[in-house]
Amino acid sequence: MKYPAVLNFETILPALDEFDTIIDARSESEFALDHLPGAINCPVLDDEQRILVGTTYKQVGAFEAKKIGAPLVAKNIARYVETLFADKPKEWKPLVYCWRGGNRSGSMALIFAKIGWPVVQLDGGYKAYRAYIATALEDPPALDLRVVCGTTGSGKTRLLETLDAIGAQVLDLEGLAAHRGSVLGNLPDAPQPTQKAFESAIWDRLRRFDASRPVFVESESKKVGNLRVPDALMARMRAAPCIRLELDRPLRVDLLMEDYRHFARDAAALNGQLEHLVQLHGRARIDAWHEMANEGRMPELVDQLLVEHYDPAYLKSIDRNFTQYPQAQVVTLSGIAPDDFLAAARQLHDGGAEA
Repeated sequence: MKYPAVLNFETILPALDEFDTIIDARSESEFALDHLPGAINCPVLDDEQRILVGTTYKQVGAFEAKKIGAPLVAKNIARYVETLFADKPKEWKPLVYCWRGGNRSGSMALIFAKIGWPVVQLDGGYKAYRAYIATALEDPPALDLRVVCGTTGSGKTRLLETLDAIGAQVLDLEGLAAHRGSVLGNLPDAPQPTQKAFESAIWDRLRRFDASRPVFVESESKKVGNLRVPDALMARMRAAPCIRLELDRPLRVDLLMEDYRHFARDAAALNGQLEHLVQLHGRARIDAWHEMANEGRMPELVDQLLVEHYDPAYLKSIDRNFTQYPQAQVVTLSGIAPDDFLAAARQLHDGGAEA
């Protein structure tokens, strides 16, 4: 094969995991919005340089813009060769892409090929990749989904984490979305990704599953925080067999106190989130919950939130949206210790989740 090889995404996909490095040559802000799974960012033009070249192109002309951009591109690529890739052997095989597979990735791929590396350039760039992902998620793989249901605090996330740890196939949508899926679901140290990055992560997980084995997923609503679960995947989940996880309410309160300890320590932050429930429960009820938070009566508040908000909303939603919930396999947890979740995970992983 002659290098640089310019190949479309469908041609590259079967060997996508065989590249030694996937290089996104776009600017840092473009990369932050979304990128190919596993890619590293090596801007051929960074954000500031890209604005300079683009402004020159619009205000002066293409020739002057290229005169400014060419030495910037050359310097940036040279820096990567001298630093990041200085130790790469002749056999090192990178995949390079930019927005549309044009000048930025083309310049990098050409220099790499001249050095002697078997470099591949993605034809059509990120734009072509994104079009492929959008189409693929309209018809996701036919997987044996098993939907883990359970009221808030019943330990669904912990069960999925334990299943994953013992080798089961798990699609953790809340993990991919960096959100726990409720009004209090924002993670204190992890902002949510963009919608496109969320979809890329979902696609990357789906393509790696073995279709002959079950895939465990939580009974999410259409939105996880600010992110939307792809419609076709949501439809598959709602038609799939269900597992009903049960845990006594006092233990659910204990679990939630552990998982949401950042709110237990910050009454003001908790009260700010509770304001979103005013239209559902009225000013008087929210003010009473505020008072509980301010007085440090967190277990009592959590219990009331379960009884008066979370449980009624969840049970109404699950009955309406998940068609196989009435026939769900019941898994009862006797506690919230790691061994309790391990026992439940083994029950499901070893064949206890027959459809």
